[in-house]
Amino acid sequence: MTGGEGASDVRGVRSGRAGRPARDLLVEVARQDAQAADERRRLGPQVAAALVDAGFPRHFVPVRWGGTAGTFTQLLADASAVAEACAAAGWCAALYAAHGRLAAYLPERGQQDLWADGPDVRIAASVVPPQGRATAVTGGWRLDGEWRTASGVDHAEWVLLASWTPGADGAREHRIFAVPREELSVLDTWVSVGLRGSGSNSVTADGIVVPAHRSFTLGALLSPLPDAARCHRVPYPMVAGLMFAAPVLGAARGALRAWADDCVQEGSRRPGQNLLLARASARLHAAGLLLEGAADRADRQGTTPLAVAENRRDAATAAAWCREAVDDLFHASGLRGQSPDSLLQRAWRDVTTAAAHGALGLDAAADAYADAALTRAGGVR
Repeated sequence: MTGGEGASDVRGVRSGRAGRPARDLLVEVARQDAQAADERRRLGPQVAAALVDAGFPRHFVPVRWGGTAGTFTQLLADASAVAEACAAAGWCAALYAAHGRLAAYLPERGQQDLWADGPDVRIAASVVPPQGRATAVTGGWRLDGEWRTASGVDHAEWVLLASWTPGADGAREHRIFAVPREELSVLDTWVSVGLRGSGSNSVTADGIVVPAHRSFTLGALLSPLPDAARCHRVPYPMVAGLMFAAPVLGAARGALRAWADDCVQEGSRRPGQNLLLARASARLHAAGLLLEGAADRADRQGTTPLAVAENRRDAATAAAWCREAVDDLFHASGLRGQSPDSLLQRAWRDVTTAAAHGALGLDAAADAYADAALTRAGGVR
């Protein structure tokens, strides 16, 4: 992905790259279903199927299971392209990919349970913060209770859930469990301001027993998997914000296009619109460059504490710039933007909601960056 892709012409229809017909089809299907997804509060089945055809669930699945073990650069390009058409579809696309990466930390037998029949498995998750209750039983764990905000769970085959469990040294552990979706009950709880189509509903478990080989601790994500592809040799904090920021960027680009299409009259631009266009497009272009740099670090560069902190900083900053740009566009849109069927209004809701995700918190990212940069020999860079 080049620095200018998707960021230059706010009037044109963004075309997919040659050789990516499945992604192009997904973008079109997602665009057509976006309003309906917002109203029904979940993706349509045709969009869920197209996400599989475009390769998102298999994107980070290990090659030995038939997966792609792909790059963060490619995920950024693809998820942001989908989110430009429908933020909820782009959100689920990025998370289905991200959750496949998490599941790669399961013991070998647990991975086999998920991917023995192929890598195209949609995995939802509710892993931060730990919720529900996990009780040790013979051979595994018993799960009870409720877990909130599992995006895309209605179309998932498996769900990753997290609870506190006692650790070997007496301290509690943040443990993740892989559970077949059919063993859980889905509660229709996702009534949100934005990302309505993501179907981020709650799930409940009532005495479900998860074998030990289908669990791992969150701490495992801090260490690289031995003899693994590059995507599994970077610590989770280095890429978590990046994956959540990708759909924010795409949705913000969609907002800019919607504003230009709906609020700018050819030959009679209102005072201030030129400046607004320049500022908003520059912010989004800069946000894209930050995320491309973070993806490149994750794909090719060192995984030092400073590099991890820089990625957290850049993902959070990019999301904030996207939110600020879309907020300015929305508040300058007048009655056109306030209309219930306005694409800009929906994009504003989606970006505002997505950018507020905890993985994109700027305060925590700033603290982590300062700790790494100010203790580094030679100072900040």
